[in-house]
Amino acid sequence: MLKKTLISFALPVILLFSSESGNQAAQSATATATKAQLKQNTPEGQPGRRGLDEGGTGTLQKMIVESGSVTMELDLNGLNGSSSLVARPVTLHFTVAADSFFPVLVFNDLLRGPEPGSMALVPQKSVAGIGDAGVNAPGYSRLLGASLNQLAVEKLPSGEASDLAVRDSTTGFTFFNVEGHQYDYDANAQLLSITKGRLLISKEFANALGRPGGAGVTVGKISIGAAMQPIEISQLVNGEAKSAILPAQ
Repeated sequence: MLKKTLISFALPVILLFSSESGNQAAQSATATATKAQLKQNTPEGQPGRRGLDEGGTGTLQKMIVESGSVTMELDLNGLNGSSSLVARPVTLHFTVAADSFFPVLVFNDLLRGPEPGSMALVPQKSVAGIGDAGVNAPGYSRLLGASLNQLAVEKLPSGEASDLAVRDSTTGFTFFNVEGHQYDYDANAQLLSITKGRLLISKEFANALGRPGGAGVTVGKISIGAAMQPIEISQLVNGEAKSAILPAQ
């Protein structure tokens, strides 16, 4: 009788501890997955990463572009596949469409990195050599000119060949992949800078130009400056979100 009583008492206790262990395991798995996702979106060299990955405490901001400008410097000879050693440079100036959803994460005023998103580009003026539609106009001029009013700079998901790309936002056609760029963030001015980006002809653009061997050739550079605004501010304690607000836009 005593043995039966002890068994009856022990069974609920075992079930209780099993349930609590399962809940703790589930919570731990969720927290680990969240941190892994944030870590995946963070360049290795960003100084704000360590505090969050190690269960830091502070303010995490998710920010998007309020306004900005983009400059592309292109070599027309490079676009045309010319073997000339003399560059034919042109400069394209754009403003970034207001409230473009190009999100970045900032932890304790240090940049953690961008997340997938895009900046819509608004051209400022026409440039000779881009957009010519005549019969004798180079292919790059007609193709790039047709998309000039709907270009976007896109942050690509992790696992893609490039981190950034310049695309037609309507068709998804990729003109250039961007490599070698550096991110910098001024917390006081809430200003994001992307500099030293090299523009490489995409495989898609090279094929459209009839020069598949031109894929990956560097034909220019790109720089970006953007004023950022927060869309979500979270307070973290030991790596866990304790509160969050959505600032008025």
